[in-house]
Amino acid sequence: MTSVAKLTDHTGYWMRMVSNAVSQEFSRKVSCEDVTVAEWSFMRSLYDLEPTPPSVLAERMTMTKGAISKLAERLMAKGLVAKAQSREDRRAHNLSLTTKGRAKIPLLASLADQNDADFFGVLTKEEHETLDHILRVLTEKRDLRATPVD
Repeated sequence: MTSVAKLTDHTGYWMRMVSNAVSQEFSRKVSCEDVTVAEWSFMRSLYDLEPTPPSVLAERMTMTKGAISKLAERLMAKGLVAKAQSREDRRAHNLSLTTKGRAKIPLLASLADQNDADFFGVLTKEEHETLDHILRVLTEKRDLRATPVD
């Protein structure tokens, strides 16, 4: 009979367990501010940009234009993102954070910082730096670019 590895024999299993726990807790934290993790990622991506066409944001976040449009619509309904006609091309439009959306970024960023501290605070400084380094190396060597939103 062929030997079959246990689930726990796979690094991916442990990565997913940790990722799920970190993501679920962060999702809970930001939901108290009436945003989802995907909306936070969208807003944070817009934070450093001038008014931006949805296609540019889709490329930057490695998302489809349809997904960007859906997120933009949800955030516009919440008053956190605005859409305005492009000055260069009257057929196009740009997205930007509203004053309310821009004001929310520091609070959401502090929740992200707190989530990291809460979860990874059990590691020593050296362990945390090693984990961060390994994840960045894997990201670079696997050419991973998509913004994690779930």
